[in-house]
Amino acid sequence: MDSQKTIAVLGGGAAGMMAAVAAANDDATNDGKSAPRVLLFEKNAYLGAKVIISGGGRCNVTTGIFDVKKLMENYPRGSKFLLSAMFKFPPEKVKEWFENHGVPLKIEEDLRIFPVSNNGKDVVGALEKELRRLDVEIFTNANVIEVKKNSAQKFLLTLKDGQTFEADAVIITTGGNAYRHTGSTGDGYAFAKHFGHTITPLSPSLNSFTVSEKWVSKIAGVSFEKAGICLKSFDGQREYKRVGPVLFTHHGVSGPAVFATSARASYENYAREKPMELRVNFFPNESAEELEKRFMELADKHGKKTLVNFLDMLLPKSLCEVIVDSLKADPGLIMGRLSKVLREAVLKHLQAFPLQVIGRGAGDEFVTAGGVDLEEVNTNTMESKIQPGLYFAGEILDIDGFTGGFNLQGSWASGRLAGESAAKNI
Repeated sequence: MDSQKTIAVLGGGAAGMMAAVAAANDDATNDGKSAPRVLLFEKNAYLGAKVIISGGGRCNVTTGIFDVKKLMENYPRGSKFLLSAMFKFPPEKVKEWFENHGVPLKIEEDLRIFPVSNNGKDVVGALEKELRRLDVEIFTNANVIEVKKNSAQKFLLTLKDGQTFEADAVIITTGGNAYRHTGSTGDGYAFAKHFGHTITPLSPSLNSFTVSEKWVSKIAGVSFEKAGICLKSFDGQREYKRVGPVLFTHHGVSGPAVFATSARASYENYAREKPMELRVNFFPNESAEELEKRFMELADKHGKKTLVNFLDMLLPKSLCEVIVDSLKADPGLIMGRLSKVLREAVLKHLQAFPLQVIGRGAGDEFVTAGGVDLEEVNTNTMESKIQPGLYFAGEILDIDGFTGGFNLQGSWASGRLAGESAAKNI
C-alpha cells in the first residue's frame, strides 16, 4: 500500500482554505485510499485576513445569481476558464456549504449574499472548524520563500525561518497584490515563474477614481442608487459604460458602478497629464427628451424659484450648487428668465456631468487584474500544464470579477476544484 501522500497549500485565504478542505476530505480521492496529509501555510498570524475585511467586514460570501451563464457575465477576465469550476461548485452550492457548516446566509435585494450575522469572521470560523475536523496541519506566521523540485522529484518548500517541507503536490493560492496589508503581496508569481509560467501584465481592478476637480470634496458623501457612467480612454478610442450605485468622495467617485468600470479599464494608462473623461448621468432611466419634457413642466409650475432651488427638486442641494457654479450661472436667476442656451447646458450636465479622471483611488483596489496565464493551466483540474503536481486557484490566476461576491465565488470554486484534483491525482 502506498505511503500517505502530502499536499501543500500556499495561502490561507478563500481559495486556499477551500482547497485544503477539499483535498483533505476522504471523498476527494474516490478510490478508497485514505485522504492525503494536507499542510496549509499562511504568512499572517491568522487565516482569511482578506475574507474577513471583504464587504466592509460583512463578507459578501457569494452572489444570488444562480444561473451560471449569467453569473459568468460578471467576470471581465477568465469567465470561460472558470466555467468548469463554477458548474461543479456554483453559488447555490457555496451557499448550501456554508449553511450546512453553521453560517446562516441571507440574499439581499441586490443579490449579494452575506452572513445573517454580518460578520466575516463567522465565514472564516466555519472553514477553520472544518480544517481542524479534517486534521489539516495549519501553519500561521509561515512565510514560504521558495518552492522547487528536489532530487527525489518532490516539491521542496522552504520557509523564511529555515524550515523545509516535502510535498507530492502544491496548490498555490497566494492571491494577487491588492490589499498588501493583508499579506497579499504577489509572492506566488515568483513561484509560478520558477516553474516556467507566464505572468500576464498586472494592474489594479475594482478601484475608485481620483478626479482633477478640487470642488468634488464639497459633494463628498452624495450618492446615487442608480447613475450611468461613461468613461472614455485618453486617446478617445475606447468607451466603458455602466449603470449602478455611484458615490462621490473627497477625491473623486466610488461605488459599484465605478468599480465595475475600473475593472474594464484596468489596463488604461491615465494620469494628471493624460486624463480620461468621465461623464455621469444622474437620470439613466430617462431619455434626453423625457428629461427635458419633465424639466419644462416643472419650470412652468415653479417659474418663480431660483435656479439653485429649482435644481434642488431634482438633485441634492450641494450638487446643484456645483452644477450652477461649473456653468458660471447666477444661482439667484429666476427660472422664468432662464435662457434656452442655459437650459440646454443645465440639461446636459444632468445627464453628462463631466469629470477628469487622473488616477486610481489609493487603497481602494480590491483585486488584481492579470496573473498566471490561463493558457498554461488545465481548466478542468486547475493543474499546471507545465509542471505536473502544481495547481493554482483564486486571484493568482488571470481571473477577476466585479463587486457583488463574484471574486469570492471564483475563489471558492477554483479552490475546491484544485483541492479535489490534487487529492485524486497524487
